[in-house]
Amino acid sequence: MKRDSRLSGILHVLLHMAEQDGPATSETLATAMQTNPVVIRRIMAGLRDRDYVRSEKGHGGGWRLTPGWDGITLRDIYDALGHPSLLAIGNRTEAPGCLVEQAVNSALGSAFDQAEALLLARFGEITLGMLSADFHARRPDAPIHSTPCDKESGHGR
Repeated sequence: MKRDSRLSGILHVLLHMAEQDGPATSETLATAMQTNPVVIRRIMAGLRDRDYVRSEKGHGGGWRLTPGWDGITLRDIYDALGHPSLLAIGNRTEAPGCLVEQAVNSALGSAFDQAEALLLARFGEITLGMLSADFHARRPDAPIHSTPCDKESGHGR
């Protein structure tokens, strides 16, 4: 099963944007996320609707983080993405006629709900500012622009 990596990808992009002085184009962001600029524009439009980013048209235009970006939580971004599935597992049948499967679904459903609630609560505790501080603590001597992310591994060099 393919994982939905939009949250991870857009967090990566937003942190790069936080380090830039100017706007970032959809094309530049698409290259960083290894996707199509149309996908970026769709994701960024959802963030713009929530006032997390703004777009600037014309020559030299692109996307910028709005003031106060450092207080945006992972939960905020997750919600802006449309609540992608958090767990890659689920019940075999959602409305089973078998009493055994009903018992299994009840136990699993409860565990899934608790796991998702815990994860979403944790997302609400982590801000972009905290991620930025973590980045800077890991690389105190080098600005983000001098350590481009490796396109294959997705990790900074």
